[in-house]
Amino acid sequence: MAGKGGNGIAEAAVNKQVRPVLIASERTAGEYAVFLHHLSVGLADESISAMLVYPPDLDVEAVISPSVEVVRHPAINLPLMGHKNRKILIETLAEFKPTVLHCLCETRAQLARFAAGRLNLPYIQMVNSLRRRTGRLTFSPKRCVKIITPAASIKANLTKIYPKFAERIEQINIGSFVEKRIACFSKPTRVRSMVTVCPWDDTAGFVNLLKAAKHLLLDEYDFMLVVMSGESEEKQLRKLLAEFELSQAVVSVPRLKPHRAVLAGGDIFIQPGPRKAFDIMLLEAMSAGTVVAGCRGGVDDLIIEGQTAAVFVPKDELSIYKTLKDLLDRPDLARQLAKSAQDYLKKNHTVSNMISSTLAVYRQAQMLPLSVGDS
Repeated sequence: MAGKGGNGIAEAAVNKQVRPVLIASERTAGEYAVFLHHLSVGLADESISAMLVYPPDLDVEAVISPSVEVVRHPAINLPLMGHKNRKILIETLAEFKPTVLHCLCETRAQLARFAAGRLNLPYIQMVNSLRRRTGRLTFSPKRCVKIITPAASIKANLTKIYPKFAERIEQINIGSFVEKRIACFSKPTRVRSMVTVCPWDDTAGFVNLLKAAKHLLLDEYDFMLVVMSGESEEKQLRKLLAEFELSQAVVSVPRLKPHRAVLAGGDIFIQPGPRKAFDIMLLEAMSAGTVVAGCRGGVDDLIIEGQTAAVFVPKDELSIYKTLKDLLDRPDLARQLAKSAQDYLKKNHTVSNMISSTLAVYRQAQMLPLSVGDS
């Protein structure tokens, strides 16, 4: 009888209505806006009531589903108001009656742990980048029930640094909607274009890309290089373009939202250097049908030579030059590679699988018994 009762409690926990609180940062609004949009809309489609804790002064309403409640934190954006802001946040969350907290970024890990302790709730921590042994994240051993990562390379890195949490680390691939058409070289009469994003974790790779572009111009290739950049990078970018005499062949555009419109307008998407974080721009470029030229190293799970991308050596400008030249010379081969990348995403990075896996984690979290005072 006792066993039967225990199973009944577990079943009730699984069937309990999920009410997640998503905790996001400014970076989530920028680099991971597409992910946040898909997640919020997916939860709404499943009739899941959700709340989003978000920094003030950011236009989040254009990103998330209208059904998601938005709470600004800090509510009072003034110095020395930390205690008051946390009190306001806890009171607001308590009124929502959440069943689980989901922290979407490393920078708000402490806030998620604090809120979970005060509300006596389990929480899930998402880690999108490689970690070092110094500056480690702190996870609550009692309340952090899952550590979610979007890449196998990050999962392996976390397992090595946090062996005590190894069983809680789970990979859930970020999903994307794959276009039916292939964007690259779809209009023969259009000037061929290449798209990249600035800055990079390794700026040397970006400099070598500009050198390779200079060689292509000298070889009389007709193309336009589009660099998506922020205001803080504009001055340095203009300096580099003047140094390599590329001002006529390179255009800088802001990181417009949606990013997809810029990415889909290019023929080749270039990742000139290794990334320490999951590159959602790379994912979106592949799903749009743009052929990818990239390098291995860092979080390189999406870079599979001959299947999802053409691969070069980032520290070798000649390698970058040869790879780009080959794609420009052989548009049919480039389109085949873009199609292969789309097929890979259809199998491994669907939005539906991302939502179902995330909901499964939420329901598992609700089965964990917690006692007041656990930290």
